[in-house]
Amino acid sequence: MRIDDLLREYRSVWALDHARSLLEWDLEVNMPVEGAAARGEALARLTLIRREYLLRLKDLVDKYEESKDLNDLERGVIRVLRRELKYYTSIPPEILEELDRTTTKAAVVWREAKKESNFEKFKPYLTKIVELEQTIADRLGYEGHPYNALLDLYEEGFTVNDADSVFNKLLPNLKTILEKIRSEGRFPERHPLEEVPYDVNVMRSINEELLKILEMPVGSRFRMDVSAHPFTISMSVNDVRITTRYEGKDFRATMFSVIHESGHAMYELMIDPSLEMTPVGRGVSMGVHESQSRFWENIIGRSREFVHLIYPLLKERLPFLKDYSEDDVYRYFNIVRPSLIRVDADEVTYNFHIALRYEIEKGLIANKLSVSDLPSLWNDFMDKYLGVRPRNDAEGVLQDIHWSQGSFGYFPTYTLGNVIAGMIYAKLPQLKDKVINRRFNEIREFLRDRICRHGAIYPPKELLMRAFNDTYNPDYLLNYLREKYLGG
Repeated sequence: MRIDDLLREYRSVWALDHARSLLEWDLEVNMPVEGAAARGEALARLTLIRREYLLRLKDLVDKYEESKDLNDLERGVIRVLRRELKYYTSIPPEILEELDRTTTKAAVVWREAKKESNFEKFKPYLTKIVELEQTIADRLGYEGHPYNALLDLYEEGFTVNDADSVFNKLLPNLKTILEKIRSEGRFPERHPLEEVPYDVNVMRSINEELLKILEMPVGSRFRMDVSAHPFTISMSVNDVRITTRYEGKDFRATMFSVIHESGHAMYELMIDPSLEMTPVGRGVSMGVHESQSRFWENIIGRSREFVHLIYPLLKERLPFLKDYSEDDVYRYFNIVRPSLIRVDADEVTYNFHIALRYEIEKGLIANKLSVSDLPSLWNDFMDKYLGVRPRNDAEGVLQDIHWSQGSFGYFPTYTLGNVIAGMIYAKLPQLKDKVINRRFNEIREFLRDRICRHGAIYPPKELLMRAFNDTYNPDYLLNYLREKYLGG
């Protein structure tokens, strides 16, 4: 390959990313609370070292960027590195260092604040993080809205105009769908199984069986652990890890977090191995990444066909299901109601939760909203979108870890994931037949061929055009929801 010297030099950056991923996984899974300060310092130093190594690549990137005869892979490498170089040359190292230190402490304080339902405890950290994110947006530069600079970090080329277009189409149509579902009553707003306690060890065994059904390579290239907030992290194409959590009741919650995170993991595991240790050996964007997890969790995991497949296992392991039919379990998996917690929200109401966060982040970064006003703003948005109000900060403004991590611009990608998952549903032939006959390998091969194997070679909009001849079109998602919940 013509850029072999560049790729050789990049391996030092990749090694630092590998080490950082392991430290971040340990932070969430194993690290004692008092280790936060030292871990924050270590992560901050790694960020500075990574910046130093990446900047050494600038001359080679400049050199190859002028070449006219690069292939798709080479152009992808240069594009991804150019974006990273822009980030590191635009933002002073002291800002990156301060962000790392602040967010590492903030993540620990957030957990305590959430437990106590005390926003005031977290507010100073969030105020500082918002200031740092505003500075980062200014340093990166943007056209139009300052939030565009942060959106682009998670979804290359995605803007406020794009997001407004998606939400303006989704929200009124979702409101209509929700009203019809509630009036027809075919899907419940409540279910007795939500309150039934389960044995954590039994649910752990069920989750392990789910991983077998999904054919996850447990032990060889993949593992599952427990953390406060479920997540996926990739060390390499042969070392991908997920977590779940066990809350002791409402067994679908831990089950669907396993399926969701397995979707993320499948993406990383199906990237072409030849891209390992290169800048494009990763998922192309968070929106495309979320499409994989939301597709597996919702469109497959909550489907009638998947329930039919796993019902015998559930009934065998969970004694309380003796009183519930397969149809009962399907309806339990597909409760539809306005709710307070994003991660527990159903397919129909989920995007209202994201719209709320999108509007708040957009206002904060443009300096039109104040951190002090967030609890009341949050509650007002929940009332406006879903007609419910949080009783406290823990089930309101403190429910997500993302802001403590400085992840501004991330939330809209969840809705993009739903939108793209709807596109996959429309384009993947005979999906229901494949699920009921447990032909998950054929589903994976479709996703591998259209999306996963390419890594980050193509920017997200180009990847979607190549895969589906469309980009962020909400119509597919709306059609899927109408078909499933309204019968057409």
